[in-house]
Amino acid sequence: MMPNRAYWKGRRVFLTGHTGFKGSWLSLWLEALGADVTGYALAPPTEPSLFQQAGVADAVHSICADIRDFARLQTAVDDCHPDVVIHMAAQSVVRRGYEDPIETYSSNVMGTVHLLEALRQLKHRCVVVNVTSDKCYDNREWVWPYRENDPMGGHDPYSNSKGCAELVTAAYRESFFPPGSLERHGVALASARAGNVIGGGDWTANQLIPDLMKAFLAGQPCLIRNPSAIRPWEFVLEPLRGYLMLAERLTEDGARFATAWNFGPSEEDAKPVSWIADRLSCSWGDHASWTHDGAMHPQEAHTLKLDTSKARASLDWHPMLPLGPALDWIVTWYRAFKEGADLQGLTRAQIEQYEALSEK
Repeated sequence: MMPNRAYWKGRRVFLTGHTGFKGSWLSLWLEALGADVTGYALAPPTEPSLFQQAGVADAVHSICADIRDFARLQTAVDDCHPDVVIHMAAQSVVRRGYEDPIETYSSNVMGTVHLLEALRQLKHRCVVVNVTSDKCYDNREWVWPYRENDPMGGHDPYSNSKGCAELVTAAYRESFFPPGSLERHGVALASARAGNVIGGGDWTANQLIPDLMKAFLAGQPCLIRNPSAIRPWEFVLEPLRGYLMLAERLTEDGARFATAWNFGPSEEDAKPVSWIADRLSCSWGDHASWTHDGAMHPQEAHTLKLDTSKARASLDWHPMLPLGPALDWIVTWYRAFKEGADLQGLTRAQIEQYEALSEK
């Protein structure tokens, strides 16, 4: 149910994107598990940032560099000689993909190529989890969830770039890291697709939870673009647990687990944006509110759900923190920020609280 501490203790982990929201949470969790983490990423993408607020630099060996700089990346990978690689460095915002498609494709596609090529040239036994997105699928606006073998696609630059990153992963796996020849090349390569990840410390622009929290903190109503859009909301530690469990299984049986995996919430936690906004407004209090932004905006998917039956059956992974309590944890985090509390201590405490769920 939870990552195996004995597995992670002392294990060398190369984590890209460690300065981002998800990367910061994962860095602290890996440190708590006893891993030896090398983080590789640009400077934190937001101000403020969880990376700074939670003192993540103290938990990892942090390298500030660009995933698109192949020579620098290759040197960092060589120096780390990782046992586990978790790739999360990316341009991660749909709307920014419209504003700067070159950055989006170069980071998300060529960044993935650079990392996999550095590992190919390293010729070192390791397991690799490439984290993409639920938006990698060719979204037909279906009411049923997408499965791992559904076609890749994406109608906007960000989503399309994540579909491309999945195709790159599959091509490298088939061409250079075939699961049937693992004893020869030593690299077990999988990809992981998560839903809309939420949690304390996310300050990303044009994302629902950060936009709501910034508005509430400022005492203003939040403008929301697509209140009827349905997304698979999940607390940040849910997919991170999936990535860690997947890495463990890749080490045990890479030939079996070197495929694509979905890590999404339960069916009942795929909710409209308006439901999330109403719940958070009520929980925050202080007359917190939101209103529909009726201006013209770039197109975004309306309905998107993930089928997680494969992870449930083969990894024994399933969501543990329902959406309601997850939103309460988020309000607790941002309230602590408002009050000037110890955010590193709170973030670590929520990791421990989450781990304790497996004992109930």
